[in-house]
Amino acid sequence: MERGDEPTSVVRRMSDLLAAFGPTDTALGVNELTRRTGIPKATVSRLVKEMEGVGFLERRGVKVGLGLRLFELGERASRRRSVREVALPFLADLREATRQTVHLAILDGTEVVYVEILPGRDAPWLPSGVGGRLPAHATGVGKALLAGASPQVIGDVLAAGLVRVGPRTITAPGPLVRQLRRIASSGIAYEHEESAPGVACVASAVRVDDGPPVAAVSASGWIGKVDIRRVGPAVHTTALSITRALTEGGDRDRRA
Repeated sequence: MERGDEPTSVVRRMSDLLAAFGPTDTALGVNELTRRTGIPKATVSRLVKEMEGVGFLERRGVKVGLGLRLFELGERASRRRSVREVALPFLADLREATRQTVHLAILDGTEVVYVEILPGRDAPWLPSGVGGRLPAHATGVGKALLAGASPQVIGDVLAAGLVRVGPRTITAPGPLVRQLRRIASSGIAYEHEESAPGVACVASAVRVDDGPPVAAVSASGWIGKVDIRRVGPAVHTTALSITRALTEGGDRDRRA
């Protein structure tokens, strides 16, 4: 192969690797990628590592899935899009029931990325925005996601430093870890002015199978105007409904 042809070959092979993921595939191993693409295993391993480095792929145990960078570039990251599409009617119902601002977010490293936001009436200013990021430890959705994450992910968050975002952001490892344990047990995460002044939030994770959460949903409003303890069950029910819809949709796809 001539040197001048190499960039085109690399781009084509990267495209083949991404195209190897079907509509229902959330993660594939190197051996399966090799089989589906016909690319030599050593080359697949090298490209997978490089694509992880730029966010085109993300590690999930011994396998990899489509990465968040694809979503941020507006390309087709099927798992991310499907979660939003499935969740949207449930999010709308939650906003109607609570009159609060509703979020759908996913975890990327030590941060959350907001996939969808439905503003509530008379909503407070919130630091979130669609496609925007916040430190996971400083948000309700982030804590809900971290509570179901692996010890390695939680360790990365602690190692990165718990920076202060709002007046009451948790900045000490011990209190955060203890709170994550309670969230893992109850399924509901609460936030009081941790992401912004005057803001209260309740969140719950969306989980599929036995893996880490694929997303989290929350309702946010003014402290003193929203009783998040009463809103909590509605948020939790919404997360469970989205989980059920994703699971049933996956079963239908596998039977097709």
